Amino acid sequence: MEQNSFEHKAQIVYFSHGGGPLPILGDAGHKAMVDFMRRLPGQLTKPDAILVVSAHWEESAATLLGSHNPPMFYDYYGFPREAYEITYPAPGSPELANRIAESLTKNSIPSRVDPERGFDHGLFIPLKLMYPEADIPCLQLSLIRGLDPAAHIALGQALRDLSNENILVIGSGFSFHNMRAFDWQNTGAPDPANDLFQNWLIEVCTGAIPQSEREQRLIEWENAPSARYCHPREEHLLPLHVCQGMADKPAKLIFDDQIVGKRALAFLW
Repeated sequence: MEQNSFEHKAQIVYFSHGGGPLPILGDAGHKAMVDFMRRLPGQLTKPDAILVVSAHWEESAATLLGSHNPPMFYDYYGFPREAYEITYPAPGSPELANRIAESLTKNSIPSRVDPERGFDHGLFIPLKLMYPEADIPCLQLSLIRGLDPAAHIALGQALRDLSNENILVIGSGFSFHNMRAFDWQNTGAPDPANDLFQNWLIEVCTGAIPQSEREQRLIEWENAPSARYCHPREEHLLPLHVCQGMADKPAKLIFDDQIVGKRALAFLW
């Protein structure tokens, strides 16, 4: 029985998902990320379902994707035609979406299920690299409009009901997301300000500190060095808060490399 409960433990990952469709289109600045994504399933137990908290979806209430067969939602513009021909035909899981929504409501977090929205690139780009067979049921969970960090820690805490299920929860964001500062030419120029914030994230997420302190420091993330340089707007950071709130323990650093010329991270719990 003990063995069985271990096998069905939820796995939680936060990672940096790159710039739009560029990882799939062969952009050189994404090579380290693409290699990492393709290897990542080797560190995981194959899940029965995947829940993606996407930086690219904000709603007034926490919203779950509830379609049986979610369509593609190409939420980027200005790319070549092939960027709009990418497919990821994974099934949805309305039953799981409804169950999670009920759990959130039980934990005093307003929630709803959207039966029509499709997979955005926060899901289909990394999962096309990780699980190209598209044979695992997938659904998305939105961020909460207003981007209150405490609300996203609480959102993660409310997901702990899933902890004993064989589910993979992915916080799909980017630990550095300043569009004006990305090094699109991949010059390899040092960026001490970026390093300061990434080092702070590693210390907070992996350090041997009480979980309550870890969560409080994430809630007050704007006080971290170079915080607003790395995140002029925090929608790509907050999936991390959801993951850390759910995990209730320190993370393991599993990626620390360059994406589009900037240092970015991934964590596993």
